[in-house]
Amino acid sequence: MQYHFWHALGVLAVALAGFHIRSAWLGVSGWLLVAGVVIFSGSLYALAMGAPRALGMAAPLGGTALVAGWLCLAVGALRG
Repeated sequence: MQYHFWHALGVLAVALAGFHIRSAWLGVSGWLLVAGVVIFSGSLYALAMGAPRALGMAAPLGGTALVAGWLCLAVGALRG
């Protein structure tokens, strides 16, 4: 559950940075963070509720999107 908190702060950071920095990296970062939370958390919650185990293969894709989102946020902040 704690990862929701940290990634929600990341989405908030993207939104706040968008007021001060105009960068396509920030837009990409926001979408990657949201998609990562939905895919990563959604697949894990679905597994906990009894979904087929094959759905667990989506979790690494969501995790990759989260990492990429944080990297894009860093690039956008540094270049802005």
